Amino acid sequence: MKNILAPVAALLIGAAILLTGQGLQGTLLPVRAALESFPTLAIGIIGAAYFFGFTLGCLKGGELVTRVGHVRVFLAMTALASATPLIHGLILHPVAWGLLRVMTGFCFAVLYIVIESWLNERATNENRGIIFSTYVVITMTVLAVGQMMTLLYDPSGLQLFIIASILVSLAAVPVALSTSPSPEQPHSVELNLRRLYKISPAGMFGCLTAGLASGAFWSLAPVFTLSISEDTSWAAWFMTSTVIGGALSQWPLGYMSDKFGRRKILLFCTVCGMGIAAVVAMKFSELSFVSVNLLGVAWGAVAFPIYAISVAHANDYAEADEYVMVSSGLLLMYGSGAIVGPFIASAMMTYGNAAGLFAFTGITHVILSLYLLQRMVRRASSPAEQHIDFRDALTTAVTASQVYEEEIHQLAEENAAEADNSNVT
Repeated sequence: MKNILAPVAALLIGAAILLTGQGLQGTLLPVRAALESFPTLAIGIIGAAYFFGFTLGCLKGGELVTRVGHVRVFLAMTALASATPLIHGLILHPVAWGLLRVMTGFCFAVLYIVIESWLNERATNENRGIIFSTYVVITMTVLAVGQMMTLLYDPSGLQLFIIASILVSLAAVPVALSTSPSPEQPHSVELNLRRLYKISPAGMFGCLTAGLASGAFWSLAPVFTLSISEDTSWAAWFMTSTVIGGALSQWPLGYMSDKFGRRKILLFCTVCGMGIAAVVAMKFSELSFVSVNLLGVAWGAVAFPIYAISVAHANDYAEADEYVMVSSGLLLMYGSGAIVGPFIASAMMTYGNAAGLFAFTGITHVILSLYLLQRMVRRASSPAEQHIDFRDALTTAVTASQVYEEEIHQLAEENAAEADNSNVT
């Protein structure tokens, strides 16, 4: 294990520091927005703005890397991303915050692309699962740590914004000083959503649903907890509980999807998710600190793995030359859902109450479960179906890095073919 992780240790350390800062911002901003009496709808729009920027970053980040290389892009994005928390603390206005979140989302998408394409370059087929499973565990762990850091200072002050900025800035140090060779520069990928739908409608709509529910949750969950208790520590504990639940269930549910079929496990997750959401929505006024965190663990355990399992399901049916298109298309579906979700959920919270957040996520799970049942009737899984390993699928379930790895191999093959032709002529 030590020998496997040693070549990517600097990258993993940089990613850990970076995502700690992101986890802190993710909880701090909605809490501070609520304390500043931003309208709930405005908070939802601010949350959607992040995912809009993230989607743009996934679509356009490769062009930046192609122009100036991985290291320069990483340093530029960390500089921008570390500046935005400070501006958040200085300008307390919903419009300014929305624009800043677009910038933050764009920066983090590009940063993920750089880190994960670098990891893919250093990994081999034999150790890729270990490297990326370690990366996912680190990701979820440090996100939880960052969320708990909101307890260090009063969210109404500037201190937490400064800490978030420092963490993002420090993330550049191990990456900039790494002696690991920089990966080759990628080319863009052509999307084909019509073909993606033919390959896996269930995987496509599973990713869309995951984006709708998760985008709403990350944007508005702190507002939900503040409506139960004015104690801002509840938000940190609740967000951490859901992340822990998602981390604990990723591999068991992934293993079960390998053994029993992706759609069956997706259906299990959606049914459980809508049940938990219904309990939270109906018992909203009666929830205690312990009960809300237990429900958070349960909800995270069934809601967060939906995206990774949907990606695995789509790749089960894709041809080898379609992995690039499938990976980028599914990420686009997730990002699109994460843009729309906060808008709808915040409207339901505005015209109802804070329980509207989980009423919305419950509805999305109901729709997906009905769609899965319909698909299972129309296209039964083949008994001889060969699943790709869930660990390999998980490498495509965080950002679009797999897209760029495949493009590198295609570019190398094209260059080799051109070289052979030139030698012949």
